[in-house]
Amino acid sequence: MVTNDKNLKTAFCIIGSRLAAHTGAIYAARAELSPILFEVWLANGLGAGGQLTTTTEVENFPGFPDGISGQELTDKFRSQSLRFRTKLFIETVKRVALWKRLFKVFTDDREVEAETLLIATGPNKVISACAVCDGAATIFRNKPLAVIGDGDSAMEEATFLTKYSSIVYIIHRRDTLRASKIMQKKAVGNEKDLVGGLQVKNLLIGEKTNADGYIITKPETTQTSVQGVFADGDAQHKKWQQAITSAGTGCMAALEAEHFLQEHDIFARWHQNGGKVSAFKKANWWIYMLNTHLNSDLKQLHSNI
Repeated sequence: MVTNDKNLKTAFCIIGSRLAAHTGAIYAARAELSPILFEVWLANGLGAGGQLTTTTEVENFPGFPDGISGQELTDKFRSQSLRFRTKLFIETVKRVALWKRLFKVFTDDREVEAETLLIATGPNKVISACAVCDGAATIFRNKPLAVIGDGDSAMEEATFLTKYSSIVYIIHRRDTLRASKIMQKKAVGNEKDLVGGLQVKNLLIGEKTNADGYIITKPETTQTSVQGVFADGDAQHKKWQQAITSAGTGCMAALEAEHFLQEHDIFARWHQNGGKVSAFKKANWWIYMLNTHLNSDLKQLHSNI
């Protein structure tokens, strides 16, 4: 299913490897949206599939009365995506351009233009709760890292991360650290540790997140603040984080994307022209996107006056 194509176009691009991503792919493929799915790697670099792959036995997913291993369930929904001709790439997405029409998704190996985009990456992958577990992962190596906290555990994790990072920031709320003096000395005395503050901001361009890093979607939908961009699963839902709820939002995202394409007269054109977009349509879309964001900004400005 993986090809050598470097430049691709699709009506529906998905970033993620979890159940929500593959459910969206299955529904989109059955709607003939020609989905392209980028499976992303786990933090430890072992493979795609999300946290479900590390679950020994899943006993509460409908259809499996005797239970099923997380890896086997992952393999099954992946196979189902491929059965309906989802184009699948196991590659890390490095950059997304959401201000262009079409949206553009970049990896090291290819560039994809997409009419709509689904973010199904799960919780923010650059946040880890275990330095020892994830510190040596490729995505963290030789990068500036930050540890939030001022106790002994924070100092220990910060000191450990100096083996792999370019620099480690220790973020704390007080003027002094709560950690024991010996742990403070180990951490602050390390040439790679720096005690101070950082301004944390969303790393994905365009869509809004809440204080916990989850993508904000309109109530009862998977629609983000960017028209044509959707988010599902644990990327936008903090409360339940169950496989079955993720599957439900994957279905929602695909159906909403299909409706969006039909509403903006893209669905029929996509099939008629083989995915080609006229300059006139691009210009109209740009005006539409600009007006949408200007109206949103003006409303926000008005509310602050």
